[in-house]
Amino acid sequence: QVQLVESGGGSVRTGGSLRLSCENSGTTSSFTGFGWFRQVPGKEREWVAATSTYGAPAYADFVKGRFTMSMSNTKNAVYLQMNNLRPDDTAVYFCRADQGQSPNLVIHWGQGTQVTVSS
Repeated sequence: QVQLVESGGGSVRTGGSLRLSCENSGTTSSFTGFGWFRQVPGKEREWVAATSTYGAPAYADFVKGRFTMSMSNTKNAVYLQMNNLRPDDTAVYFCRADQGQSPNLVIHWGQGTQVTVSS
């Protein structure tokens, strides 16, 4: 059983920081990768960062140098440290956890957490 619980969203001013958390509150499961995505109303969900459980994170160009993704030692939780936030970072942020690999990939999503950045 996988249940991803996100936390850490909130409202900050331009230049501020937030740290998002995504933890599996279900029974421990083996994940092959994690990702962070974001979505604003009327737009498609967009990829922010991702990592496999054995590799280094990769980032979308618009967050490189500002956001850092990390993973717990248990590989059951991921975090997104967001620095130097801008108003266009405002969105609902979702975490994603993958089990297995294509063609047997199973994807799990968190409920989302709101991040609002004001100027």
